[in-house]
Amino acid sequence: MKLLFDENLSPQLPRLLSDLYPGSAHVVALGIHQTGDSGIWEYAKDFDFIITTKDSDYLEWSETRGHPPKLVLVEPGNQPTWVVEADLRNSYDRLERFGRNDEPVLRI
Repeated sequence: MKLLFDENLSPQLPRLLSDLYPGSAHVVALGIHQTGDSGIWEYAKDFDFIITTKDSDYLEWSETRGHPPKLVLVEPGNQPTWVVEADLRNSYDRLERFGRNDEPVLRI
């Protein structure tokens, strides 16, 4: 399971979580942050990533376009990086189940 971190989350997260989510990436490191939500959506779809974001705008995309890609919505939005990291670590089992089921969105 690979997470694609949106630019509203720390670019450190792929490294910090590489033990649980190998192959994860940040949109800035991939150079796709300037493609907008549509470009990020298509990249995640083409390369089998789960978009991980604080941006609730992706919920509308998920509802209108369906999945893939799936979406992990980090709530509430204004948390420091260490809290987001801890939430993703603590939610690993939930994310594993989410990756295998048909639900398009997981809120953590």
